[in-house]
Amino acid sequence: MPEHPHGTWETTPATRWEDGFLSGNGRHGALTFGDPHDDRVVVTHHALVRPDGPHPGPPALAARLTTLQDQLLAGDVTAADRFTDGRPLQWVRAFHPGFQVRFVRDGIVWRGYRRAVDFATGVAEARCGGWRSRVFVSRADDVVVQYVTGPGLDGELSLDHRLAGVPGGLGVGRSVVLTPQGAQLTLRCRYPDSDLAYTGVTLAVLHGGRASVGTTGLRVAGAAGLLLLTRVRRHLGELDAGAEVADLAALLIDSGDSDDGGDRAADTYRELLARHEAPHRAAYERVAFDLDAPRPERGLTGTELLSRPLSQALLERLFAAGRYHLLSASGALPPRLTGLWTAEWDTAWSGAFTTDANLNLQTASAAACDLPEVTEALGALVQGQLADWRDNARDVFGARGIVAPAHTDGESGHAYHFQHAWPMHLWTAGADWLLTPLLEQAAATGERPAWLAAALAELALFYEDFLTRTGPDGRLVIVPSYSPENRPGNAGWGTLNAAMDITAARHALRTAAAWHPGPDGDRWSALADRLPDHRVNADGALAEWAWPGLDDRYDHRHLSHLYAVWPHHEINPYDTPGLAEAAHRALELRGAENHSAHGHLHHALIAARLRDAPRVGQALHRVLTGDYFHRSLMSAHYPGRDVYNADAAHTLPALLAEVLLQSTEDRLVLLPALPADWRRGAVRGLRTRFGARVDLTWGGGSCTAVVRPDRDAHVSLQTPAGGDGRLRLTAGEDRELTLSTR
Repeated sequence: MPEHPHGTWETTPATRWEDGFLSGNGRHGALTFGDPHDDRVVVTHHALVRPDGPHPGPPALAARLTTLQDQLLAGDVTAADRFTDGRPLQWVRAFHPGFQVRFVRDGIVWRGYRRAVDFATGVAEARCGGWRSRVFVSRADDVVVQYVTGPGLDGELSLDHRLAGVPGGLGVGRSVVLTPQGAQLTLRCRYPDSDLAYTGVTLAVLHGGRASVGTTGLRVAGAAGLLLLTRVRRHLGELDAGAEVADLAALLIDSGDSDDGGDRAADTYRELLARHEAPHRAAYERVAFDLDAPRPERGLTGTELLSRPLSQALLERLFAAGRYHLLSASGALPPRLTGLWTAEWDTAWSGAFTTDANLNLQTASAAACDLPEVTEALGALVQGQLADWRDNARDVFGARGIVAPAHTDGESGHAYHFQHAWPMHLWTAGADWLLTPLLEQAAATGERPAWLAAALAELALFYEDFLTRTGPDGRLVIVPSYSPENRPGNAGWGTLNAAMDITAARHALRTAAAWHPGPDGDRWSALADRLPDHRVNADGALAEWAWPGLDDRYDHRHLSHLYAVWPHHEINPYDTPGLAEAAHRALELRGAENHSAHGHLHHALIAARLRDAPRVGQALHRVLTGDYFHRSLMSAHYPGRDVYNADAAHTLPALLAEVLLQSTEDRLVLLPALPADWRRGAVRGLRTRFGARVDLTWGGGSCTAVVRPDRDAHVSLQTPAGGDGRLRLTAGEDRELTLSTR
């Protein structure tokens, strides 16, 4: 595979925080501006959410559930509008930034400016006139590392909490303590009306020069190097800052030279980078994507590439950036709506996790693009909230088992974010969608975590208790039912037999049965067999609600009704061609509503499953030409770079993988939806659900696929020419396949 740059760069500093280059280890995040005069690094952490009062519980509605079901089954199409406990909409707690590590220099020589981020190392760097600033967030040591060098570093270093939207009642305290090597800086911030606080600690090590207490922080004079090690902690009461400093000091390398730090700063930087780079690079380089873009285009800045939306080099770089940002945002938790980064306290939609499309799309590439770090982070979110999910099932539905919320701040998993127009508390498909990437990872590796098996059983128990009503045809009815974030044209928001709910219940029950053979599994399989079939409406389209008489509303950004096509494989062109045709018709009729990036990419993912390459290309073209990407190559929710949001950035690798390779545990599909303008290219390291890695190289009308199985498998093979029979694979024995792309 030809080499191409794994990074992006600019020739001017970031003037908007959205354009700042990013680094992260899935816990701490760093957003860098690269300004040689006012060098700012915004420090974030997944734990930083505003404690705006106690977490509410789910609404206690179980005693009224049977009445609601009776009303809906009797034809009262607005009955669910009254199924609340009367509370107003309450957003989940908002994610917020910590502070800026800020080094304001007395003067600069503006010459040869360049800033860049290296995806393979996670280092964001800026240079100008002999000055150089490098920042990364260590995956090995969980610390934000900044190393500044240059002749005569003179200026003021501070930890600055003053970011957009910071609450006026935030209690702030600062301290600077000089040490033989430099100083320790502490910023304590107590939330208004709360016992919770967060504390930032920076250990500064100077190479040469002098340190003194300045007006805002640490005054540095005449230094040749400055190493900064930073962490932030959210805590109750007071944090032992001395213990935090001691922990940071333990990371310093003893260079055995003078008290002024000598080469300690440089030696420590190199050692910390080496420890971080090993796991980060190994994860990043597992998969690579190449469209044989012209070398001159690969040498363009990110801004220049974004002005050429049809450039193959842009797709190469966005794929690389998407995997880099997704990896960097995943650790203690998976990526939020903003990934792991923000520089504002009033982040749109609380900067939380939205689980009815956004988080699901962002994590969709984890198995195929070989990022188990992402599924581990998603698993951490799920495991941390299972107790709350049990409360949702009990309090809203009077059932055992688990029900996931549509919104969470990462702390509470209670379903309390709902209102009349979006009755999220009625949505029962969330747990199945959140568990899907974890199941894909289990299929890819052959490993079945005990906790995941237990969660599947709990989900099956929920459906066992919830699915008790039947319709005139004797089939089970899902009532109440909700299709995010849409409603029928002739009924209320909460209704019956949403297509997504049907698929989720069937998938959850059958998967639980497969993981738990025996009496429980037999009972769950039998329950799944009683679920209703999908409905095809008068337009020949798969209906969003399988209940007769409910009208579809086509102009909507969500595609929940096609959940059976993607991410699941219940409806596909090979086993269910009639339903696949109806699903394709539904996709044709779907509008784009407000042109949200996640809507376009969701549309493209479904089109790829349905082998519609032109439709994939059209949706991808809308995203690439709609000005959705900032100079950081992080994305926006709406066209015109409106609302910083990670959906497009993190979902794009999933789409690019999906058009090249799809798999189930018994099927391999090669080049199902290759765009016509991808004339030459290669991808290395994609993972399948049957335990193999696949390398693809195509061009000149043919493709070579090298399949590298980790375990024995017997799968059907689909290529652009059609079904090509069976493929027998033996663990450890590579298979090379040659096929036509025409």
